[in-house]
Amino acid sequence: MDKKLFNKICKIVYDKSGITISDKKVALVSARTRKRMRKLNIPEYKEYFDYLENDKSGKELVKFLDVISTNVTHFFRESGHFDFLTKVFKNAVQHGQRKFRYWSAACSSGEEPYSMAITLLEALNGENANIKILGTDISTEVLARAINGVYSEKKVKPINQKLLQKYFIKEKKEEATQYKVKNILKDLVIFRRMNLSESPFPLKRQLDIVFCRNVMIYFDQYHRERLIREIYRLLKPGGYLLTGHSESITGINSNFKVVRPSIYYKEY
Repeated sequence: MDKKLFNKICKIVYDKSGITISDKKVALVSARTRKRMRKLNIPEYKEYFDYLENDKSGKELVKFLDVISTNVTHFFRESGHFDFLTKVFKNAVQHGQRKFRYWSAACSSGEEPYSMAITLLEALNGENANIKILGTDISTEVLARAINGVYSEKKVKPINQKLLQKYFIKEKKEEATQYKVKNILKDLVIFRRMNLSESPFPLKRQLDIVFCRNVMIYFDQYHRERLIREIYRLLKPGGYLLTGHSESITGINSNFKVVRPSIYYKEY
């Protein structure tokens, strides 16, 4: 892939998803573009670019963004956030709150929202509450895996055995062991495709907590600021934003107050 075509492809990715690709990613973009070219039996990069650009349905763009976007996640990643979720949730329940709404803004293959669901059910400890978690991602491919809710033995290693037995069904498939999410978790989580670079988001306000972790590292300052403003708008007063540990909203013009690194608060 020559530099001119690489830049054109990067512009499409940026314009349609907000994802910024550095000049060092030529090999990665070339390899991932090749995946779509093989699927479509298109031999040349230029021919594929023309196909992508002229696809009025937008379906190929969705599939292309699927292969370009990076999806790295695991259950209970950055575990301190789930301890914080437990603490805030228990405090709200003790003060009489019974309706809770959460958003996993870049949910990938579902490990994050299912980890949230396990955390909340464990913290609830048999009491009644109306809990819903929205999991969104730009990739239809990983969303399909999230909805399916089936994970390999390797994927569920971060989950302790007690919780694994409680919330997953162990299955054998073609000599391999896999784990299927039980309905008690699935009933709490709704998955939808969403592009975080396209605001305003079609969500209702009054979210309690938003997990938006390890996604802003792919955005430039303009898209980060838009995203932070939208999350602030959707959070209820007293709600929290949790970002990845390697991320910070320092330098972004917002009304969030810092609780501690990677945890931010919308004042009443």
